[in-house]
Amino acid sequence: MSELGARAVSGLQSSWTLLAIPVALSLLGVLTMHTFGEGSFAPRQLLWILLGTIVFIVCASLDMHFLRRTPVIVAGYLGALALLVLVLLIAPTISGAKSWFSFGAFSFQPADLAKLVIIALMAKYFSRRHMEIGHVWHIILSGIYVAIPMGLLLLQPDLGTAAIIGAVWFGLVLVSGISKKHLAVVFITGAVAIAGLWTFGLHEYQRERIVSFLNPAADIHGSGYNAYQAVVAVGSGELFGKGIGYGTQSKLRFLPEYETDFIFAAFAEEWGFVGIVFVLTLFGLLFLQLILIARRAATNFDALFTIGVCILLAAHLFIHAGINLGLLPVTGTTIPFMSYGGSHVLMEFAALGVVASLAKYARSVPRGMAGQEFSG
Repeated sequence: MSELGARAVSGLQSSWTLLAIPVALSLLGVLTMHTFGEGSFAPRQLLWILLGTIVFIVCASLDMHFLRRTPVIVAGYLGALALLVLVLLIAPTISGAKSWFSFGAFSFQPADLAKLVIIALMAKYFSRRHMEIGHVWHIILSGIYVAIPMGLLLLQPDLGTAAIIGAVWFGLVLVSGISKKHLAVVFITGAVAIAGLWTFGLHEYQRERIVSFLNPAADIHGSGYNAYQAVVAVGSGELFGKGIGYGTQSKLRFLPEYETDFIFAAFAEEWGFVGIVFVLTLFGLLFLQLILIARRAATNFDALFTIGVCILLAAHLFIHAGINLGLLPVTGTTIPFMSYGGSHVLMEFAALGVVASLAKYARSVPRGMAGQEFSG
């Protein structure tokens, strides 16, 4: 069997792992929602999981290598920017943010699409310039491409998603082979950007959340309430949890947004430390599978896209768990697959489906495509 044939067979076998683990995580989330007695969350989420599974199968079955074509990536990037601008202009304000288009019972968050587009754009950019990454100009230019959607997200405001997109960019810069000197430049630029963000980009309530994070006991009945209740829920779960359906912090509504932003804490209260270890193990196996697929990838684009998806999911998990454990300020970030929601679940299943497709249909870059890379 040829090397590419072996990659294709391996990619087909990996597809089932990429689907089974997210479905298992999703069902754990549904079980957590169901135990709180809410009639709408669990059934709706089951529907989203079914649709997400279908999206994964469709993406994995088709050859998705067309995504690396320059016209497709440019169109996707401009389309994502247009949607981010449009949501600022016409979307209703929900929970203090203009982040969703509402269509009756369904809401669509353009930021979810923007995450995938940024991964494809950065994978394309760095796959073409991996030999030139020593030139700081390429790092700056790639940062500009990412800074535009990040700025639009901060206007919503959606600090969590902006931070995740920034993490994807930084992670791909690292794996692309940045020099230590330029890494120092990135850190200095990041420090200046954070200072500017604190002064000009954050709303007052966002500053209050960060201050309350630094001193949680300062205002547990105000800006620090959510973080405090989440930590109480996690701690009360102890080793084996209170049992399925016995999470008092969630059932008595002390824990806000338990189906989305704080489902990690709600799950920890019922399942305890053992349950959290199980969930983190599932995520660890998923990340390991993505890394193995990236190492076997036939092209730089395939490898960088796969790593980008891994970084995206890991950043979501890290920030969500950090918020629920009181280690990070509250930003309203979902945990992959487990949190309630439609657009983020579809995006996550679609991303893994594309990874499965790239592995399944692994092949070398056609000569005719060599000159069609996204130019700076």
